[in-house]
Formats: sequence, structure tokens, C-alpha cells
Amino acid sequence: MYRFLLSRQWVILTLVAVLLIPTMIRLGFWQMHRYEERTARNDLVARALDAAPVPAESLTAPGKKITTRERYRTVTAQGHFDTEREVVVRRRTDSDDNIGYHVLTPFVLNDGRILLVNRGWIPADGPSQTAFPEVPAPPGGEITVTGRLMPDETTEASGIKDLEGLPDRQIMLINSAQQAERLKAPVLGGYVVLMEPEPKNGTPERIGRPGNEDAALNYAYAIQWWLFAAAVPVGWWFLVRREKRDRETAEDAAEPQPEHAAV
Repeated sequence: MYRFLLSRQWVILTLVAVLLIPTMIRLGFWQMHRYEERTARNDLVARALDAAPVPAESLTAPGKKITTRERYRTVTAQGHFDTEREVVVRRRTDSDDNIGYHVLTPFVLNDGRILLVNRGWIPADGPSQTAFPEVPAPPGGEITVTGRLMPDETTEASGIKDLEGLPDRQIMLINSAQQAERLKAPVLGGYVVLMEPEPKNGTPERIGRPGNEDAALNYAYAIQWWLFAAAVPVGWWFLVRREKRDRETAEDAAEPQPEHAAV
């Protein structure tokens, strides 16, 4: 009754089912791995954001690479803004995905070294974006700034191409080594996303606190793939039973009916 399983159609169907089961199991483990990665990253970010502020000089120095554990740490620094050498970072979006600039201002520390400070987002000044936009000034004089420490941006990590031939005082990536060459001064590795002091009239628009990645979604996907893997053999057996039943019905219908003797 099961000879039909040797037909070409059923052999192909069975092979596909056999291949789908381990594939779906592996996809489930991959999603679970992503869940664990995202959960660990969320915990790391939460610990960094909740940690007590420390002086920026205690975590970074000229040429230093900001590590994963140092990223998002709240740091403070004393000095003054140097708006004469301020630049803007092209093609950055606000919370509503409007395209504009990030304002990158050198913050000169008391010892002469420079900390790069991303003061926030401003809208683009026209479609051409060739002229240097009008940038609200930061507080003047000696002040203390507080912000989140971030690693240098690279094309490999961000996917943003570091274009050449840009308009004056416009850049694509925030990179301390490039800025040290431009400024001809020692620049601390990485940069700081400004949190305090608050900008006047809400501009530049502050960059929001990083949110949690949706790790639970990966967990749900993992369970889903494993349920699919379990459903494949069940579905295959259901199709086999239905095929057997249909064949039996067809055979019964094809059998000649016995003739009844005339009375």
C-alpha cells in the first residue's frame, strides 16, 4: 500500500522534508545565538549608561581605541568650545528621519588636548548642502560638559563611505585620527555625544539615548523555526496517510460490482 513512496514525486517530496528539518533546526539555533548576543549587548549598554560619570581622560587618550565596554560610558570634561574649527557631519538623520547634519565641535581641555564633542543634529540648509550651515553657538568660556563616550566611526563599522572633495568644513565620519591631522593637535580617541549643558532653544537637537535591541524577537523566531522543524515530519505523514486513503478509495471504486441474480 505504500509503494507510491517510491515514485519520483514522493522521493523528491521526502528528500525536501529531510533537508528542511536540519536546516530549520540550525536557523533556530542561529536565532537563539542572536538572542543571546543582543541580550548581552543590552546588558552592557545598560551598565554603561547607569555607571557614574568619570573624567574623559580616564577612559581615553590620543590614539586610543574605545572598547565595547567603554562605549556609552558617561564622561565629563572641563575646558572650552572652539567654534572656529567646528565642522558638520553630512547625511545624518533626526528622530523623524529628516536628513541634516551632526555638529562636531572641538572641546579644548585645560591641558591643551582636544575632545571631539557631537553637539547634536541640525536640519540641512537647502538641497545643495554645499555651504556651511548656520550653527547655533555653544556656551562660551570655561565650562564642564557631560556626554556619552563613543568609538571612532569607520566605513567598515558604519557602512558610510568617507567621500573626498566635500565642501569646506564638512565631513562624512567622526574619526579622531582624521581630526587630529586637520586640527594639528592631540585629539582624544573617540568622541562624546553631548548630554549637558542643554542647548539653547533645543538646538542643536540632542541625540537620543540608545535604546534596547529587540532580543525577544530573536527568541520568538528561534522557537518558531523549531516548531516548523517539528511540523515537517507531521505534515509529511499526514500527506502520506491522505495519499494512501485516496488510492484505496480509487481502487474500491474501480473494482467491478458483483451482478445480482434475477429473481
